Amino acid sequence: MRIAAVAATIAACVLVSVAVGGGDDASFTRLSAISGASTPTQFANLEAEKQTGDGKPGAGPAPAQQGNDSCRWANDNECDDPDIGTGACPMGTDASDCRRIRAGIEDDSCRWARDNECDEPGFGTGACVQGTDRTDCGEITWMRNQTDRCATSFNGICEESARGGSGSCAARTDRSDCFTRDRPMRINDHFFGRDDRVRVNAQQAPWRFMGRFTNAEGEACTATLIARDVIITAAHCIHGENRVTTGGTFRPEAGGPEARAVAYQIDRRFNYRLFNTTDQIDGLDWALIRLDQPLGDRLGFAGVRNITGQGTRAAAGFELLQAGYSWDTGDTLSANINCNIVEAFSDGTFAHECDTTRGDSGSGFIVRNGNSFDLIGVDSNFRQNPNGPFIYIAVSAMSFQPYVADFVAGRSGTPFGAQAGGQGRK
Repeated sequence: MRIAAVAATIAACVLVSVAVGGGDDASFTRLSAISGASTPTQFANLEAEKQTGDGKPGAGPAPAQQGNDSCRWANDNECDDPDIGTGACPMGTDASDCRRIRAGIEDDSCRWARDNECDEPGFGTGACVQGTDRTDCGEITWMRNQTDRCATSFNGICEESARGGSGSCAARTDRSDCFTRDRPMRINDHFFGRDDRVRVNAQQAPWRFMGRFTNAEGEACTATLIARDVIITAAHCIHGENRVTTGGTFRPEAGGPEARAVAYQIDRRFNYRLFNTTDQIDGLDWALIRLDQPLGDRLGFAGVRNITGQGTRAAAGFELLQAGYSWDTGDTLSANINCNIVEAFSDGTFAHECDTTRGDSGSGFIVRNGNSFDLIGVDSNFRQNPNGPFIYIAVSAMSFQPYVADFVAGRSGTPFGAQAGGQGRK
């Protein structure tokens, strides 16, 4: 079952070593080393970066008010004051959430303290107020409210002035360069013990095929052009709570005008509630979207190719390219270069080792095809792993390739806002 969340330059990825058995369906022993998450982020409130927990009942009743809690994000367990918190609140308006870390009196007062799982928001489950799960979170509290939002993050040079840099990066926006790329395996967000993301040139292929899709409810995911006027993303990215959204827009990372989403196609068996509560239909988490402008005429687009149909052994040999709007890297793409598929599953999904997180949902996995590029899957979610950190899951082109030609030709699809019985709802 997935963990729910609202709101996954050149450097080589650290590849996960895999042990392949005699047949294509052999399980990879390194699967238990995978961690990650991948869900939409609230584009309308990107400055807030709010995140819910993973299904624990919570920290109990809200604490007694400890001062000015007038911010809309007050009492959500996470300090949002700009000097020591996320910056989602005006200074001094999130007193109760910030009280302990501001006063330097962190403790284990949360009901979930000392359970060997960090429950702080951001890098933990979010079930505890910041500063109340000291023992479980102690080794990773350095990551609190640190991001890689600076435009020059991942360049190997710390550019925060407080840490001896030039000051070209604002405080707490150059995490990997100023601290380390190593990520504790206890983290409840993303990465395989090391963050190997890079910055890329959005004017070059295949990155210029990519952009941000924002649905009518303000949730944003990553999407990729696969035809002159067609993008692909995850099905959960075009859904509200119980229905398909009424539309959305696609903004290409390479610049130029936005395009409006006018029609879509998903698998008729996709059900938003079932997807969010089980792993049963993960292979259906794809959505084709028609745009009102042929952006691909200017930017180009990827082909679509199924590489998992012959099993894990063959698929694992491909070097993957992936990029998305990770929640912690701001408004530009962060990418993975030459990561790999770890295991192909019979339900039309595959596990991968690319570093993805919230905001990367719907992002494309690309392979080279001579001088061109093919999309072989889209980022979907993560799965719990009883024997280790979370498992990154993507939908293979095996699931959606049969639908692409008819949709691109205009022979299939449903206009946004129209009723489409059986699609995405019970």
